[in-house]
Amino acid sequence: MATIVPLFLAIPLFMLFIGPHLIANRVFVAPMAGVTDRPFRTLCKRLGAGYAVSEMITSRPDLRDSLKTSKRLNHDGEAGPIAVQIAGTDAQMMADAARYNIDKGAQIIDINMGCPAKKVCNKWAGSALMQDEALAIGIMQAVVAAAQPHGVPVTLKMRTGWRADQLNALPLALAAERSGIQMITIHGRTREMGYGGVAQHHTVAEIKSRVRVPVVANGDIDSPQAAAWVLKQTGVDAVMIGRAAQGRPWIFREIHHYLQTGEHLAQPLVAEVKRLMLEHMQDHYGLHGPDVGVRSVRKHLGWYVKDLPGGLAFRSAFNQLNDAEQQLRATTDFWDQLAQLGDRLPDPVLNAAETIQ
Repeated sequence: MATIVPLFLAIPLFMLFIGPHLIANRVFVAPMAGVTDRPFRTLCKRLGAGYAVSEMITSRPDLRDSLKTSKRLNHDGEAGPIAVQIAGTDAQMMADAARYNIDKGAQIIDINMGCPAKKVCNKWAGSALMQDEALAIGIMQAVVAAAQPHGVPVTLKMRTGWRADQLNALPLALAAERSGIQMITIHGRTREMGYGGVAQHHTVAEIKSRVRVPVVANGDIDSPQAAAWVLKQTGVDAVMIGRAAQGRPWIFREIHHYLQTGEHLAQPLVAEVKRLMLEHMQDHYGLHGPDVGVRSVRKHLGWYVKDLPGGLAFRSAFNQLNDAEQQLRATTDFWDQLAQLGDRLPDPVLNAAETIQ
């Protein structure tokens, strides 16, 4: 009879450096515009994420002093290494942006060639850069040259290509390695796919087999089994979690624990999630201010409660509250009522590994 070997046993021991920085584990937080601000990154790191990248910051100097950019540049109290993602279309401007962010405390610079948003791609930034390989390579070379004198490594995040008939992630990855890029993250979709369809991790596996720098897989990794399957099938060094962490930041410790032991952690205690949510909200208000914070925290609250008993009704009522103290009191009441149904959150549907094959 054949012996069934759990996926986690086939995954080698982890040790990954980005430049001089030893990364804590192989489960990373993806940069997400409007989501991965400092409070969210800090929370994810507390809950087991080994590495986090800021939401993207424009390379345009005329926008550096805007309130939105200043919030994105805030790393107060955040555990290192501090990784900042920059986006733009001009090589010199991107080099200047790298130097600017290094002066502000960035320890790693990440180049955005993966964002599929129209407002980004219409300006030929993000994944649109993949359509112009010469420009993309010029940007990589310029940013690396700007960061090297400071001892700051540069990484790259991209997609598999612009569309199905333009899958050029492999030649760009090879060019990135030659340019001095020290880690490559690939979202296994084309820009045309957006976030639809199924991530094509076989492309990621091919890239991993052809480059020597660390490679990270992103896309459709929403459970411990999915993470283990992607690591085993592709041979990548780490996985990056984006949308699956929205409202579920403890997914990082769940995946890390499973990769180490092959066992699933119990669902979080309701009392713990209540505390985490309230701390997240207060940190969010502290960064964004009472007015903007009250509005922008609503999406986070919605993600936390959407699958919980009474969650949809609570989210609808919460969205009508325009005062931080009211929001905090309402959130406390919701979690106290939920605790009456049981000590732990309801179990999510565990995704079988074969659903992403």
